[in-house]
Amino acid sequence: MRTMRTIFLAFLAAALLVACSLPPDKPVTRQELMATRIYNYYIIEESPEMILNALNRDGEVVIATKRNIPGKNYPVHLKLLATAEGIEVVDYDR
Repeated sequence: MRTMRTIFLAFLAAALLVACSLPPDKPVTRQELMATRIYNYYIIEESPEMILNALNRDGEVVIATKRNIPGKNYPVHLKLLATAEGIEVVDYDR
């Protein structure tokens, strides 16, 4: 019984560590961020430096933004993930 509980706790700890966000292997640069063109497609109040700091510290960032469509108001959540291949951008309707 005791070994079963130990195995369960070890498995739970491993699952929690795998689920955590990790910083990228190489820091994300401003050029890589601007190559995503998110500042053209979305209205973002946060500065690029704030987004870069969050990406390089946590590996991901979620921003409350609006789509850049004149005369329309489309609020979205924008999720940026720092991966080995580059920055992955995913948007979700709010």
